[in-house]
Formats: sequence, structure tokens, C-alpha cells
Amino acid sequence: MTLPQVPGGPDAATGAHPTLDELRAEAIEGGRKPRRYGSWYATEHMLRAMRAYGWTIVVGALGQPLVYLFGLAVGLAALISQDIPTAGGGSVSYLVFVAPALLMTATIAVASEEFTYPVMAGFKWRRYFYGFNASALSSPQIANGVTIAASARMLFAGGAYYLFIWAFGAVFSLTTVPDPAHGWISIPVGLLAGLSFGMPLMAYAASLEDDKGQFALVQRFVFMPMFLFSGTFYPLATLPWWLQWIGWISPLWHATELGRMASFGEPVDPVMLVVHVAYLLVLSVGGYLLTRRIFTRRLAK
Repeated sequence: MTLPQVPGGPDAATGAHPTLDELRAEAIEGGRKPRRYGSWYATEHMLRAMRAYGWTIVVGALGQPLVYLFGLAVGLAALISQDIPTAGGGSVSYLVFVAPALLMTATIAVASEEFTYPVMAGFKWRRYFYGFNASALSSPQIANGVTIAASARMLFAGGAYYLFIWAFGAVFSLTTVPDPAHGWISIPVGLLAGLSFGMPLMAYAASLEDDKGQFALVQRFVFMPMFLFSGTFYPLATLPWWLQWIGWISPLWHATELGRMASFGEPVDPVMLVVHVAYLLVLSVGGYLLTRRIFTRRLAK
């Protein structure tokens, strides 16, 4: 009977022990796969961890748009008989005007959840980031995994919201270009909105040593003012000038303008189109690079 060979033990045929070079080569080969696919391994862990609150994700993604849109279509919109004027001189119903902003808000809300407490848990409470880093996974790969997993949830929430918007008849065209077939562009725009808000927030969360209520303050004094004063429920131009600046610096307003262009063809000046996209990209990429740097520095301790 042939005994199974133990890795690192003597060769079964010759009884010779592997050399140091052979052991080193074996270790290098064993580490290549995690190093190559490390981001996806970290993503897998984060997605599996979401199963602990999976029903919350499903109910939130399906129930929230239904409640919001039904309430607006049957409730608030019934009290607002006048249509909302658009930038191109046309007008749309209140439901059509608000729906794209709600989609963007949903993805940003997901980002505010996934890029705060789970990040704190990885560094402080459960400390699984340190376990990842002790393996062949690098610090940037761990940050990538958190980002990809959160992005998957944002896509799910944005896709569900878009289906309800479409079902409520809030996707059509005021002009010939874009047409209703382009309404799905709201979903990747929603993802970009979530990343533009979430990546700087993730960098902030990764820098915290203790939870002293900072995330609650972000919700109350960053997320809520952004939600209320970014042209979500009314055109930004109707606000006093001393409040409009909140919308100008808010990723929600920039994303909402893009979403309205995709959903019902609201005209957007080409220069402003570039500004909207560039602003969201700068926040996303800048926040991502800062996050990688903070993860690397903190996990090296």
C-alpha cells in the first residue's frame, strides 16, 4: 500500500527530503492564485457576510421603491396638479421628476451602509481584514473586495428601483434622443453616484480607530441635507441661492441630473454633462486611491 505523500515530507519513491529551493517554489506557486484573484476572494467573503442581513437587503431593495413610488403616485402627486418644468421648456409629472432622484438616493444609501460599519468591523470589532492580510491577499485587494461587494448590492438596489420606475410609467422621452430604451443608463449612473459618495466615506471609516457616533453624524449632517437640498423633490433653482451650494457640491444632484436625462430626456448642456460625469468620477477615483492608501498603512501596523 502506498502512503499519501505529506507536503514538505520525504519523497515517497526515493525517501529524499525536498530541498529548500523546492519548498520555496512550492510556496510561491501556492501563493500565486490568491495573489492573482485576491480581490475576488475578499469580495466572496464580503458577499457571504451579507447573508446575515440578506432579507434586509431584499426587502429594502424591493420594498423601499414600491412604498416611495406608490406614495408619490397616489399620495403627494395627487395634491400637485401642476407639472414640473424641465430645462428644455417642457414639463413632466411630479412622479416622473422625482423618480430618478430616488434611484440615485437608494444607491447612495446602500453606500452609506456598506462603507461604514462593515469597514469598522473589519478593522476593529471582528478584525478579519488583518486575517486577510496575513494570507497572500494584499491590502489593496482587501479594499477592492469591499468595494466590489458593495457595488454588487448597489447594482441590485438600482436595478430594482429602475424596474419599479419603469412599471410606474416614469421612463419615457420628451425628445427623440435619448429614447426610453436609454433609461437603463440610470442604473450605472446610480452605481457611480453610490461610489462617488461611498469611496470618500470608506476612506474616512478606514481611518477611524473607535466608533464614537461619527457615522450617525454623517447620516444626520451629510446624507440628510444632501437628500433634502439637492433638487430631489423640486428643481434646485427654486431654492434660495444660499442653499443651492449644497446641491452644487452634492454627488446626488449631479447624478440626478444625469438620471433625469436618461429617464425622460431632460436636456443637459454639453458642458454641464462633462461637469456632472467628471465630478462623480473625481470623487470615486480620488476616494478609492485614498482608501487603498489608508488600508495599506493601517494593515501594516
